[in-house]
Amino acid sequence: MSGSRLPAALEVTALIRLVEAKGGFGVVVHRGELDSGTILIVIVINQGFGQSSAQVYERLPKPDGTLGWTLSKAQDPQDKAEFDQYLSRRAAQDRDLWIVELAIADGEQFIRNLEEIENKHGFMG
Repeated sequence: MSGSRLPAALEVTALIRLVEAKGGFGVVVHRGELDSGTILIVIVINQGFGQSSAQVYERLPKPDGTLGWTLSKAQDPQDKAEFDQYLSRRAAQDRDLWIVELAIADGEQFIRNLEEIENKHGFMG
């Protein structure tokens, strides 16, 4: 499927527009390589009363050979700085990396739906 992959910049823009269409908000935290950069999705989970947590998803190979969004890091509510350091390290290790932060109700369901759409149409990843 590599021949049908969308450019990373276009994919990030599409992710943000999808989230906005569902009443959420998206922002690029780190810009990577325009065409083939890896994308990390940070889902911000609003827990009310000004509290939030976050999870990082990245597209990784699954045992069946397809690509899927996998939870790679969850923010520790007791150590939010460590989460930010993780993202900074990833960006420093991979200059091509895109980090996009999405705030949307039921972010985990959004990720599952995104993966289903991608696998059905085969246009991302």
